[in-house]
Amino acid sequence: MSKRVIHTDKAPKALGPYSQAIETNGFIFASGQLGIDPATGDLQVGAEAQIKQALTNVASVLEEAGSSLENIVKTTIFFKDLANFQAVNEIYGSFFENAYPARSAFQVAKLPLDAEVEIEVVAVK
Repeated sequence: MSKRVIHTDKAPKALGPYSQAIETNGFIFASGQLGIDPATGDLQVGAEAQIKQALTNVASVLEEAGSSLENIVKTTIFFKDLANFQAVNEIYGSFFENAYPARSAFQVAKLPLDAEVEIEVVAVK
């Protein structure tokens, strides 16, 4: 098995000892992205702004890997508060033009930087 580390300056640097994504066997496993603006390092304010930025960050990581949002097969969204589920759904849906990827969503006790949402994906090359 070979694997390639994916890194782009168009997405925030990792907050710890992990890669933005790993490509192996035709799949891209992207680490969770928060709604951090990579240019400023600031977390966007509010769940809606954070999911927009998180998906933009995911798109940048996938682009660096030679893929795109269209090639996502599975997403996982972590919520600080599931009360934001509907608002995030509307924004999330606007990022996909064709068939939506499979998805799971969970409310968790806490996210890094006290973020409202985090999204991780698996995509094909």
